[in-house]
Amino acid sequence: MLTPGAYEDRQSLHLRLLVMQSVVVGLFFVLASAFWVLQVVQYAELSDRSERNHLRTIPLRAPRGVLFDRNGEVLVQNRRSFRIAIVREQTPDVAGTIQQLSRVTGVSIAEIAGVVERRRTDPIFRPIPVIEHATDEQVAAVIAQKLELPGVMVEQVPMRAYPDGGLAAHVFGYVGEVQPGQLQRAEFSGLQPGAIVGQSGLEQTYNSSLMGTDGNRFVVIDSRGREIEELERENPVDGRRVQLTIDIDMQRALEEAFAADGFDGAAAFLDPATGEVLALTSLPAYDPNNFAAGISSATWSALNADPLRPLGNRLIRGLYSPGSTFKIVMAIAALEEGVITPETEISCRGSAVFYGRSFKCWKAGGHGRMTLRHALEQSCNVFFYTLGERMSVDVINKWAGRLGLVGMTGIDLPQEKASFIPSTEWALTARSDGRWYPGETVSVAIGQGAVSVTPIGLATMMATVANGGTLRSPRLVKAIDHGQGWEVVPLPAPRSHVVIDPEHLAAVRDGLWMAVNTPQGTGTTRGRIIGKDVSGKTGTSQVISNDGKAAAQASERAAGRDPRIYEDHGWFVFFAPRDNPEVAGVVFTEHSEHGYLSAPIAKYVLETYFAKKEGRPLPKYKSAVVPAASAVPAGGARAGGGGGGGGQ
Repeated sequence: MLTPGAYEDRQSLHLRLLVMQSVVVGLFFVLASAFWVLQVVQYAELSDRSERNHLRTIPLRAPRGVLFDRNGEVLVQNRRSFRIAIVREQTPDVAGTIQQLSRVTGVSIAEIAGVVERRRTDPIFRPIPVIEHATDEQVAAVIAQKLELPGVMVEQVPMRAYPDGGLAAHVFGYVGEVQPGQLQRAEFSGLQPGAIVGQSGLEQTYNSSLMGTDGNRFVVIDSRGREIEELERENPVDGRRVQLTIDIDMQRALEEAFAADGFDGAAAFLDPATGEVLALTSLPAYDPNNFAAGISSATWSALNADPLRPLGNRLIRGLYSPGSTFKIVMAIAALEEGVITPETEISCRGSAVFYGRSFKCWKAGGHGRMTLRHALEQSCNVFFYTLGERMSVDVINKWAGRLGLVGMTGIDLPQEKASFIPSTEWALTARSDGRWYPGETVSVAIGQGAVSVTPIGLATMMATVANGGTLRSPRLVKAIDHGQGWEVVPLPAPRSHVVIDPEHLAAVRDGLWMAVNTPQGTGTTRGRIIGKDVSGKTGTSQVISNDGKAAAQASERAAGRDPRIYEDHGWFVFFAPRDNPEVAGVVFTEHSEHGYLSAPIAKYVLETYFAKKEGRPLPKYKSAVVPAASAVPAGGARAGGGGGGGGQ
């Protein structure tokens, strides 16, 4: 018999049991769903994360290939360095770790945080190098406080090492971290952020050969990010060894002479038979080691703000009036076009009138009657003004191109600029009236006016004249070791070959030999080497007209700046020996005032070349003393008036 209320109690109990059963079933359903999501839907992601919780992949940077000179002397190599990196996945408090790392290493918080911010899109398990080329003290401090710096690691990496003082800096170039924009280019496909690549010079041109292949270490770590053991190692593959055409003794001699004379500028010494570069420079330069060590913002800003532009390669990017060196092109063009013969005489009285305007020679009293040989020897402006009157600018452009002085030379350095010789076609498109005026051709004839060439362009022109008309691109790499020993890099095919009448070529060579080896020559004694038949031509090119020069320099002085920026540039182009040339090239001294002051530099490097070839001790350089204006030798004074400079 049920007591009063018993039925209601049983109903209430049943309801409670039903609710509890529903809750339990619901919980089991939730758990089952969670297990399904974790073990099925998110399996791949969580499995990868689990692996990374105890495994770490540490990249091993491959050393870049070593550079050698043509005789096997090491030019650029690698040395070991340490870097400090942060692994964000192993760092519970990245901001706190950055502060602590700053305190123990002395590197500012802003600098470390800036690196992390730039690499914020990298996978969080990938180490971010925040201090490149850490000092021994910084490494010791980080290791000593490893427990307080979770996720911070020290790695040993190879670092590029260049000759002291930036020797041949513009030849080698420099390396740096690959930039985000570069990663989008095909040549950098597959590289990770932080990879070190060539950014200029040969480091850039031959980056794919020099880079090598990075390796990896696979290690086990604990929950604090500390390494327990190494599971596997993929060793990096070194970059390929590269042998250059450079002769390091000639290179040292070249830069030593520039430094002794106190000039900036550019120079190149070529083998005219092959186009191989024996030495080249652009000054002022920079120290590539500053880039290899991770250039600071202060150093980078200073280099870019320097008015002397040390980062700019004057040899291949500087455009200048060639001055009287252009008379070599004019001589060959006039002879080959039948405008003159080697025996044609032209009278120089110190000036001449062309198209109603007076054009002055550098020698006020004139040279008298001259043939081509003596006109080259003494750099007679009137002789070449006359050739300019007798030839069209298009004919001059044609022969300048055939000799290598139009466009780029094709040297294996990046960012070369093109030499420019005007033409009527150019005037038609570049000028509002579309006209080229005959009087302008007279100025072009002595390398002034609308003529601008690179020093490497002039060196190539001289090599073409020296070898008899074969136009070759200058080359800096002789051989590459692909792992089986040195393999010679084939020379590029000649760009062209122009047939020059042997009689005409002999007349030009005679005049260039006389310019260096006779008392009347504009380069006499300064470029002469007894028994070596150095042949060449000096040139002086104006930066500004003589009329405006004094005022411009006064303005610079008043502003506290260097007035020498308006001084003329000096050139010396050459080859030696005369009849069987082995070396040809150019020396360009910026703001040196006189072309003949470039000749001693060329002479010293040529003496070094011949001394090495003959097994003699290398010479010592005796710096040229810049003469006062009153002591300028015959043929050395700057031209003035009408035609403007032209230089000797």
